[in-house]
Amino acid sequence: MLLPPQSISFDELSVAVPTFIRYPTLRKLAERVQHETLNAVTSPALYDAHHTSHSARILDSLYQTPIADASVLVAITHERHPKLLLTRRAAHMNSHADEVSCAGGKYEISDGNNVITALREACEETALPPNKVQLLGQLPIQTSKSGMSVRPIVALIAPDLILVPELGEISRIFWADFESLLTQPTVEYAVEYTMQDQTATLLTPSWQVDGETVWGLTGRVIASLLETGFDRQLEWYYRIQNTRL
Repeated sequence: MLLPPQSISFDELSVAVPTFIRYPTLRKLAERVQHETLNAVTSPALYDAHHTSHSARILDSLYQTPIADASVLVAITHERHPKLLLTRRAAHMNSHADEVSCAGGKYEISDGNNVITALREACEETALPPNKVQLLGQLPIQTSKSGMSVRPIVALIAPDLILVPELGEISRIFWADFESLLTQPTVEYAVEYTMQDQTATLLTPSWQVDGETVWGLTGRVIASLLETGFDRQLEWYYRIQNTRL
């Protein structure tokens, strides 16, 4: 599903207000992510609470954030037992083929900011309507293995949305139980990695979710989300497996 960027719009009503969030886990996450979002941009206007609403300051911060090479939507269902939206990329893709990811993709010049990129790409990949998204804020930049800067945009979505995978880009939509991500330990994952005709086995943390292995950039985004929202410290490493006996 293709959506013209100019048809995507959002305003203060698109921002989730923590005090209006019913569930404590999500309320805490919203407060922490929005604090991170406001602190990421140093502008006196953002702290003029007497003349600017909290939601407007969140939007201003998102607008003023430098454009990343790509953005992903970290979409969490707004319900008592929230779930995190994940996708598996199609096997024929040129980059990150068959890997688990959050919905998202590369910035286009007509987007104008990272939020539009994340919303547009999520709509193209999963048919998620941008007007059904409540923005929480953003997480720190991550860097992909190809060297691209990736900005995670965090949002709440309704639990009953009907999403449809765009099979040209993704092969599957699935969900991670959010509270399990908060509590379950990571599992070490071995992946073959080739560089300059040399192949090595890398060991890295991962989550096992609904038969899928969540690792790499997506794993780092989730780890960043849990650290920002709940102070869960996860060591995220890439270590070459020692094959010597």
